[in-house]
Amino acid sequence: MTTVGLLNPGDMGSKVGAAVRSAGSRVLWAGEGRSAETRKRAVEGGLEDVGSVAALVRASDVILSVCPPHAAVDVAKEVAGLRFAGTFVDGNAVSPGTAREIGGIVEKGGASFVDGGIIGPPPVKPGTTRFYVSGTASERISALLNAGPLQAIVVPGGPGAASAVKMAYASWTKGSAALLLAVCAMASAEGVEASLASEWKISQTELPSRAEGAAKSNAKKAWRFIGEMEEMAATFAAARLTDAFAGRGAPRAHAAPPGLNPVFELLERSRPVLLEQP
Repeated sequence: MTTVGLLNPGDMGSKVGAAVRSAGSRVLWAGEGRSAETRKRAVEGGLEDVGSVAALVRASDVILSVCPPHAAVDVAKEVAGLRFAGTFVDGNAVSPGTAREIGGIVEKGGASFVDGGIIGPPPVKPGTTRFYVSGTASERISALLNAGPLQAIVVPGGPGAASAVKMAYASWTKGSAALLLAVCAMASAEGVEASLASEWKISQTELPSRAEGAAKSNAKKAWRFIGEMEEMAATFAAARLTDAFAGRGAPRAHAAPPGLNPVFELLERSRPVLLEQP
């Protein structure tokens, strides 16, 4: 039986941990200092609390890091500082450059490294969530993660390849949603929402429903995309492409809430006109 240490059981991490556990692995987490909400998720996922991160590192064959992007490097440093000698899997929404930095950190501490990127919602329903992995041990880790409703896919290439897939995908999904919301807010601020809505009905019939969907799905969680948008910008910059759309999106996400509140208020006021179905 493989023992997997999970850092940390947020909404995504707890479901990934539960999926891995469903295939027969022992899945640990470190509950020391964590919130009641996190503890509840871990219990619901059947995860075993070993108390401290140090205890988790000592007991684990594989450590799976699933955390907000801004914390990914710090998590790797903590694990490396505890001299973890197993396989460290970074499943965070980070740039290829950050992924390779994380790999260097944990390898210096004695671990092997597998780069990862998760696409889709927390894995509950089969066929919805894919965990992309790359690196020398990716085949073995893919077999471990291909569990329950979670599908694992190996990306050819070394560390950074799986993160590149994640960054490319998220740049479209989150970037296009941010642009569409900004377009709606600008039209409303300038008082031309009715004219824009009329044009959409002629030439872009799918946009009203997409705009409404983006507003509904992002209104309460846009602030969580700060780090991911910054990592997208870094990915484009490293490829010598413009980082403007992601880099400029990040400060707006950083301010929400309440920074995006004016956008959503404008959308709400213009909803009968701008978001009306054709």
